[in-house]
Amino acid sequence: MGKRIIQRARGKGGPRYRAPSHRYAGKVEYYLSKSISSGQVIDIIHDQGRNSPLAIVKFPNGVQKLHIAPEGIKVGDSMKYWEGLGLGSVLPLGKIPEGMRIFSIETNPGSGPKLCRSSGSFATIMSKIKDKVRISFPSGKIREMNGNCLATVGTPAGSGRREKPWVKAGTRFIVSRKRGRLYPIVSGVAMGPVNHPFGGKTKPGIPKSVSRHAPPGRKVGAISPRRMGKRKK
Repeated sequence: MGKRIIQRARGKGGPRYRAPSHRYAGKVEYYLSKSISSGQVIDIIHDQGRNSPLAIVKFPNGVQKLHIAPEGIKVGDSMKYWEGLGLGSVLPLGKIPEGMRIFSIETNPGSGPKLCRSSGSFATIMSKIKDKVRISFPSGKIREMNGNCLATVGTPAGSGRREKPWVKAGTRFIVSRKRGRLYPIVSGVAMGPVNHPFGGKTKPGIPKSVSRHAPPGRKVGAISPRRMGKRKK
């Protein structure tokens, strides 16, 4: 009887594969009360589970919320809500001019920031059609969204993060461990037969096709393929 393969162990969860992300900071969310028009940035912090820094925004009634910090903001700056266009302004998509860069975009009104939250990733307002706004995302996909969805003007801070090389494998291992990601990634044929069905000297020695009803430890390779083998001309 073999061990659990890595895919199966990660799918089950557990302390080994549980990311400690967001343990110290908390949830990023917008303040939805329309009676508040602005908030002040009182601190900018780092969260080990995120790529971009977080800004702690304090509102006049004493409520504090976490926002993805836009590039160029500093402690003491004001972030406007609902009205007024400026760095870090939180506005409905319908009130943001075409061509502006935005991030922390809601998928539905009131859902909270869901899209373009990592450092350096931003979307662009392309056009407006009635109550819909057409947005271009970093992937190149163009999507129409509700004009009442909130978004932050600007780009997330930390855009130069990817330019820094890892230099050492140990550094990358530590960062991946903090975020619950798998590193290093080892192919199945490089493992022993106790760790993976493809392991051992035969590599893999068995057909890659597997039934959709196979047990979890065996379900690797081509799962329930339509066809197998070399395609005839």
